[in-house]
Amino acid sequence: MILVVNIGNSSIRFGVGENHKNLTSWTINTKPFKTADELFLMFKNMYEQHGIDKNQIKGIVIGSVVPHQTGIVARALNEIHGIEAMIVDRNTKSNVVQHSDQMGTDLYANAVAAHELYPDNKLIIDFGTALTILGIDASGEVMGVVIAPGVITSLKALVGDTSQLPDIELVPPKSSLGKNTEACMQSGMVYGYIGMVEGLIARIKKEFNKDFYVISTGGLGHIFNPLTDKINKDDKLHTLRGLCLLYEQNV
Repeated sequence: MILVVNIGNSSIRFGVGENHKNLTSWTINTKPFKTADELFLMFKNMYEQHGIDKNQIKGIVIGSVVPHQTGIVARALNEIHGIEAMIVDRNTKSNVVQHSDQMGTDLYANAVAAHELYPDNKLIIDFGTALTILGIDASGEVMGVVIAPGVITSLKALVGDTSQLPDIELVPPKSSLGKNTEACMQSGMVYGYIGMVEGLIARIKKEFNKDFYVISTGGLGHIFNPLTDKINKDDKLHTLRGLCLLYEQNV
């Protein structure tokens, strides 16, 4: 089995499986940052909770956008498994062509998974700490990326910078025009963001004069996918699948 780890700004997502198709997954918070000893104990407890035999794991792949946590996670896993993790990034060999020296590993993994698993031109919308939309054409060339503040990031800023606005649950309100503060904020955060996403999809399709297969991922994709017919597929494990594919293509 392969252990795949995606270290993001908000959470660390793990997946265990025989390949990119079938993964058992769980997450922990990235912050507060943890030591290798803390992670060692946490990982062992998670294996027990999910019924995973650590001796069956034969390979480890890590993708990270939090550089100072990458080595700490790798050391903790090496202590448990005695395996040196493959740490992948935008320079890891794949069938994707990208021309940026700034592309994050998560975006690269999203592009790899989209190219290998779906036909034609693709847009991958990642509802993470940042909202990103990556375009990749049928040949595997990255066409470009949109980056905007993520939903939770914006909500934290809104609540933190105002005196009387409460924290809210991210669910669609009954009406786009709310009758109380909570519903008003839910409309702005939920309907406002899906409106932005739909607008960007339409703009990209018009600018490039192409149709795109649209995949959503990230921890909040399941909230927005039912609200639009512009997203073809929601897969919260899309980034993990990309990291698995990078591992499979480079072992």
